[in-house]
Amino acid sequence: MPEEMTFEQALKSLEEAVAQLEKGQMPLDESLDCFEAGVQSANLCRKKLQAVESRIETLMKNSDGSFTTEPFSEDDGQD
Repeated sequence: MPEEMTFEQALKSLEEAVAQLEKGQMPLDESLDCFEAGVQSANLCRKKLQAVESRIETLMKNSDGSFTTEPFSEDDGQD
């Protein structure tokens, strides 16, 4: 397999696959190939987003004024 796509490349590939499928003008076999490529691109995007999410840390200020980092959580700050 060629070098892995960047997130942006995979997202563009997914968008192109969706656009082609929405036109509905491809033969069935080509549509299936396009769908499979879109699924692969979506999976790559998901994998890259999960990797980035695991690297993000939230900086938290302690009561004594010092700072610590904690893993990112989607619930943080959404009260």
